Amino acid sequence: MMIHEITKIVGAHKRRMRVGRGESSGRGKTSGRGTKGGYSRAGGGPAFGSEGGNMPLFRRLPKRGFNNNYFAQRFSVVNVGDLDRFYQDGQTVNAASLITHKLIRDERYPVKVLGDGPLQRKLTVVAAKFSKQAGEKITAAGGTMQLLELDRNKDKVNPKNGRFRPMAKNVKKSAKR
Repeated sequence: MMIHEITKIVGAHKRRMRVGRGESSGRGKTSGRGTKGGYSRAGGGPAFGSEGGNMPLFRRLPKRGFNNNYFAQRFSVVNVGDLDRFYQDGQTVNAASLITHKLIRDERYPVKVLGDGPLQRKLTVVAAKFSKQAGEKITAAGGTMQLLELDRNKDKVNPKNGRFRPMAKNVKKSAKR
């Protein structure tokens, strides 16, 4: 019998050992963790990447090369099929209305419209980007697209932790004399 021939009936799913259920169970008292020390405690054991005194591998290796995380433009994505479900003929779709319909979370990221799903309604869609298929579906339904200009320097990712951080708006530096 080969491993790929094992079925549910034969015993493909073995029940796990229930630890800490009394001394006579075979896994009672210390439950196979030994006595005392860091390994016997919950959450015990070495920290991630720890090599017991050695310089960890990720610190030994040089940090070189390009990381798109620092420069990537992130979008709030919505599909034309969702627009068809939540909007009526002649309505305008923008970031504020998408938030009220709970199709996107907030206005920090620019909106990108993708072409998944059918669209039969005539809508005016205001977004920063449209996929080719989404553009075809919107125009085929008789709607219009308004393209917003992207400001790539407005919102950046913090290089130290890789998290998104909105830049301060129009901060003027005061001249010291």
